[in-house]
Amino acid sequence: MSVRLDKWLQVARAFRTRSQATKACNAHRVRVNDVIAKPHRGLAVGDQVEISFRGYVRRLDVLELRDRPLPKAEAAKISNDVTPPELARPPRRSKSEPSQKAVARDPGLGRPTKRDRRRIDRLRER
Repeated sequence: MSVRLDKWLQVARAFRTRSQATKACNAHRVRVNDVIAKPHRGLAVGDQVEISFRGYVRRLDVLELRDRPLPKAEAAKISNDVTPPELARPPRRSKSEPSQKAVARDPGLGRPTKRDRRRIDRLRER
């Protein structure tokens, strides 16, 4: 038995939707056994799937073939994450942590002007 790559990626919760998995495959961000894979490629148990996005890489070993959505606890059992730590995505920060440090401004200067905002954005590399 084989399962379409895009279906398996959704069931394994590598992507939220099958269309996102299909787009990633078409954009050459998904490899199976070190070969760029199309969304209709059939997977087999033992294949290694590599997903790259935003400079990070995620490697999954296929342990079980499923094509129907599963509860989160069971979905974790159909793949084994073998991503090396140096390639893994850093953990998400909590909502209580500020996203960026505030830019220091002297008291009494008021709101930054458009020119000031552009300078601040350049400093933050936006």
